Amino acid sequence: MLKPRVSFIIPCYKLAHLLSECVGSILSQTHQDFEVLIMDDCSPDNTPEVARSFQDPRVKHIRNEQNLGHLANYNKGISLAQGEYIWLISADDSLRSTQVLQRFVRMIDHAPNIGYVFCPTMKVVNGQELGVMPYSQIAAHDMIISGHRFLTDHLVIANIVPAPAVMARKKCYEEVSYFPLDLPYAGDWYLWAIFALYFDVGFFAEPMVNRRFHKANMSVGFYNEAATAMLADNLAVPVRLYERVKKEGFRDLADSCRRGIIAEFLRQVTPPKADDAGPISLTAEEFDKSLRGLSYAQKEEADIRARVYAGLADVYYDRGDFSQAHACYRHAFQHDSQPLNVRAKYILLQMGSIGSIVRESISRLKRQAKRIPAGKLAARCTPPQVKKHRFEGESGTR
Repeated sequence: MLKPRVSFIIPCYKLAHLLSECVGSILSQTHQDFEVLIMDDCSPDNTPEVARSFQDPRVKHIRNEQNLGHLANYNKGISLAQGEYIWLISADDSLRSTQVLQRFVRMIDHAPNIGYVFCPTMKVVNGQELGVMPYSQIAAHDMIISGHRFLTDHLVIANIVPAPAVMARKKCYEEVSYFPLDLPYAGDWYLWAIFALYFDVGFFAEPMVNRRFHKANMSVGFYNEAATAMLADNLAVPVRLYERVKKEGFRDLADSCRRGIIAEFLRQVTPPKADDAGPISLTAEEFDKSLRGLSYAQKEEADIRARVYAGLADVYYDRGDFSQAHACYRHAFQHDSQPLNVRAKYILLQMGSIGSIVRESISRLKRQAKRIPAGKLAARCTPPQVKKHRFEGESGTR
């Protein structure tokens, strides 16, 4: 019996009422060479009944004897998959286009060095499409991106890859990493980053996957119940990536990965605005403890601390809290010598209103320098990381 080209893995826990829509969107694909593994993590609802209702031999129901938790359930599904390509999509999400699988397979077949392909997702609430998730829309046309460039431009700073919209080679999991069980809140971000160390990435501009938002979303539970643990996981991703690139000898990526650590610390120490409940933030003491826990050399630790405080000073300045901005700039200088631009900001801050005018004038000139003439808008969509200006064999977005 021939193995399927693609294995869809559908983790399902208390989502039986949405399972039919997810599976139905897969069965309607124009590319039909696949299997569907419904990974029932001992769900207490009628998931078994819904799974048995599909009259298609490619759909298989696998029920765990006990609840494994989401990452272990993912990894079990990946290990059981027969396909060359793995598409993991939660039971509450669905494929928006009937051609998405065909297009994904065509691209990844065409370029053997691609590790995974993805597209933007459409946000769905109460059955209504509310627009494309903006973080996932990285370009205006389909393209193949150098993995290392994708890391430095995107993944070292934040996860811009929507999990339900990714199809990856099974060998990425087998040869690089499965989902790390100790990163329950950021395991997918870690995988997309690690895979990009060794493989290129395919991107489609059209949002061809629906991502449903509802009260039972696993991410909602994360935010409500484990905010502190989420902060730890989010920091662990750039830290582990930094250690990995040093170990593997990717010296060209080390500085970018350090920048990712600094960016994540800055996110975590930045307090929410007065009128915004926002996420929790680290206190100065918690930040110091977390940084010391990385066990870096004293000089490297001082540099990271100084850059985080310099970034925090910029945040306070933009909010109009000049007193806090002044204190953070001074704190940055106490721990390390700072670049000339940081010292210039500090000096301008001390100059009061005149300094503010000068700083705003400089910022305005920088913004104008970055503007692209109307006749060159296409260039904005073809950054230097693009290996092919348009994927051969595709007509672009449809």
